[in-house]
Amino acid sequence: MQDLVTRLTLLNRPRLLARSARFGADDYVRHRDLKRLLRSPASQGLAAILMQLLDLEAAQEAARKSQNPGYSFARHIEVLIALVAESRVYLASRATRGTATKNGATLGAV
Repeated sequence: MQDLVTRLTLLNRPRLLARSARFGADDYVRHRDLKRLLRSPASQGLAAILMQLLDLEAAQEAARKSQNPGYSFARHIEVLIALVAESRVYLASRATRGTATKNGATLGAV
């Protein structure tokens, strides 16, 4: 199993999805959006929240690629917005502790 930073670094999505997520991340409100996406309070640690978001996003990506009729572009964007915003916070916290990696500096871009 890959660690969190590796999973974030390897995340690669189509340009439209990535740009939409980056723009939407500026309007992200953590307590409101995480409650809706995770269907539970955001009382967990940041790493646990990111792992849940990565799993949700992987399911959305699989549905998109398989052209699942239940796939929602809007839902996928919502998950990616949360993922971008939360990864920015995570990377900033790692940088302040002096543990950020060279590759980790680009994670906020998806």
